[in-house]
Amino acid sequence: MPKYAYRAKGGPRELLQGVIEAESQEAALRQLDRLGYYPLSVEETRSTPSSELPSIAFRKKISLRDVTLFTRQLSDLLGSGIPLVRSLDILFRQTENESLRRLIEDIGGFVRDGGVFSKGLARHPKVFSSLYTSLVEAGEVSGALEGVLSRLSDFGEKEEETRVKVMQALTYPFLICGVGFLTVIFLLTFVIPKIVGLFQDIQTTLPLPTRILIAISHAFSSYWWLFLILLPIPILLFKRGRANSPTFLALDRMKLQVPLLGDLIRKSEIARFGRTLGTLIANGIPALRAIEVVSKTVGNQILRQEVERAWREVREGTPLAESLTHGTQFPLFVTNMIAVGEESGSLEKALFKVADAFDREVDRTTKQITTLLEPFMILFVAVLVGFVVVSMLLPIFQLQGIIR
Repeated sequence: MPKYAYRAKGGPRELLQGVIEAESQEAALRQLDRLGYYPLSVEETRSTPSSELPSIAFRKKISLRDVTLFTRQLSDLLGSGIPLVRSLDILFRQTENESLRRLIEDIGGFVRDGGVFSKGLARHPKVFSSLYTSLVEAGEVSGALEGVLSRLSDFGEKEEETRVKVMQALTYPFLICGVGFLTVIFLLTFVIPKIVGLFQDIQTTLPLPTRILIAISHAFSSYWWLFLILLPIPILLFKRGRANSPTFLALDRMKLQVPLLGDLIRKSEIARFGRTLGTLIANGIPALRAIEVVSKTVGNQILRQEVERAWREVREGTPLAESLTHGTQFPLFVTNMIAVGEESGSLEKALFKVADAFDREVDRTTKQITTLLEPFMILFVAVLVGFVVVSMLLPIFQLQGIIR
């Protein structure tokens, strides 16, 4: 169906612009009239429909922070009594991110043509998760869309806050490691090849560390282009095989067995599980459907399998707390809290308490890891640089011994 770009007056001082789908220009004018707009110009556009734009572009350019800000602003506009279509128009005009503008334009056009807002969001699964669209759908059914969007923005802000905390905690150790690694590469590529010439006239066998260092330096200086070509291959293989590969299933299992790191992954996943499931149930989504949605948001495949198994058991009539006890990843504290919530009819409150408790545990574990990681990184860099220095000094000491 053709699309028409329009400019219209929505009020004495309100100028609107957007794109609508219609069979003809006259039909587009009639749609604008039904919306209460006074059209100034209506012209057919040949631009690529937003629904056909590759979702990968959205995934690259629209961050979680962008989605959270969009959700918060839309909630505030709806809370002020502004209709949904006009709220989307306002956000379209004030959004600076071009990819997000195109996405809002597509959703706004879909809603203007009579589509349901949640269905418009579902057209962009790379940006809006099944959790997001399910909650919006529940808000539309219950007539509490504003409240649902407010909860979703709170949820997104909490996720972003947790992510920022972890990134800030790991920035300094990895910065130290990165600087040390670049320093060693610089020495191997530019400095050591010039020093090697000093040892060529020595009529004796060089020490083993020196020979190893010279071989590594020769590989770096001669085949640096090969390292650049091969570097992206493991990343691409990791992304391609991440979904249902036995290799990556074993890798996720191994992660959970690493001291501290496995504990951090498990606690963060349980915190996300509790907050996500509690949010869904609090907004009127049936528990069975909510567990199915949550299972798709669990990152670690081992925990995801346990949640999926729990969903199948709940579908057959088993209480959620009992089904989670059949696995090994959910602690007794979690299952007891869920059992109390199920018995008292306040499951969402119990899940929020679980999420808050494990968020605190994640903060504590993150601090422990960074406390141990900083001296380890410094020691690693010191050993690396020390190996280079010692390997260069050993032939000098050997030469002094020969001269004496």
